[in-house]
Amino acid sequence: MLDQAAHENFPVAPFFLPRAWRADLMALYGFARLVDDIGDGDLAPGGGDAVLLGLDRVQYDDRPALLDALEADLYRVFSDRAPGPKHPLMRRLGPTVRRCALTPEPFLGLIEANRQDQRISRYATYGDLAAYCELSANPVGRLVLGVTGTSSPERIRLSDAICTALQLVEHIQDVAEDLGRDRVYLPAEDMKNFGVTEDDLAAPTGGPSVCALIAFEAERAGELLDEGAPLVGSVHGRLKLLLAGFVAGGRAALQAVAAADHDVLPGPPKPTKLSLLREVGATLRREG
Repeated sequence: MLDQAAHENFPVAPFFLPRAWRADLMALYGFARLVDDIGDGDLAPGGGDAVLLGLDRVQYDDRPALLDALEADLYRVFSDRAPGPKHPLMRRLGPTVRRCALTPEPFLGLIEANRQDQRISRYATYGDLAAYCELSANPVGRLVLGVTGTSSPERIRLSDAICTALQLVEHIQDVAEDLGRDRVYLPAEDMKNFGVTEDDLAAPTGGPSVCALIAFEAERAGELLDEGAPLVGSVHGRLKLLLAGFVAGGRAALQAVAAADHDVLPGPPKPTKLSLLREVGATLRREG
C-alpha cells in the first residue's frame, strides 16, 4: 500500500525532508491510502484487512462496515487505554499523532468523504463538489501543516485552496476511470451548460463539447492553485520545496491535460518527471 506513494502526481515524502517528517508523512499517507482503498473497494483480496480491523473475513467487501471499523480503530489511536489500534497502519500512525499533537478531525473527514462516496456518485453543482473536497482533500494539507508545525489560519486557508485544486485535477484526469466506478465528479450544472451527457463521457475519445468542459474545469482548478500558491512563499527551507512540489504537481498535471487537447477519455494525461521539475523551479522562482 505504501509503495503507491511513488505514483502520485506530487511527491508524498521526498528524500530531502528531515527523516522524522518523512516518517510522519508516510504514516499519514498510509492512513489516507487505506481509507481510500476501503472506499473504492481496492483492498487486497482475501479479507486480511477486514480481519485486522476486527471484522469477519467475509466482510472484506462491506465498505460501510470497514469504514466504521476503521473509525473505531482511529479512536484507539487517540486513546491512552489498552488495547491499542488493531491495524498495523493505524499503529504506525500513533507516534505521529502524539509527536505532532494532531487531532482526530482531519482523519475523520477523510473517512466521512469515503462514506459519502458510498451514498453519492453525482454532484449537481460546483458548490456541492467543493464541499466534498473539504472532506476528501483539504484534511491532507491541514495534516501536513500539523506535522511540520506551521499551521495558522491563513496557511490553512491557502492550503485548502491548493488541496481542493489538486482533488479537482485528479477528477479531471480520471473521468473515464471514475465513470467505470459509476461516479461522476464533473458538476451536473457544468455538463448541462456544455451539452455533455454521461454517454459522451463513456466514449473512447472526447468530442469538442467534452474537451471544452474539461478545459473549463481545468481553468477553475488552475485558478485555485494560483490562489493557494502564496503558501509556498510563507514558509522556508525544505518545507518550501515540499509545498512547491505539491503546487507544481498540480500545474504539471494541468499542462499534461492541455497537451492532450483536454481529451482525458483515452486515459489520464500524466506529467513527465522533467515537466514536474521545471514547474517546481518556476513555482519557487515565483514563490508560489
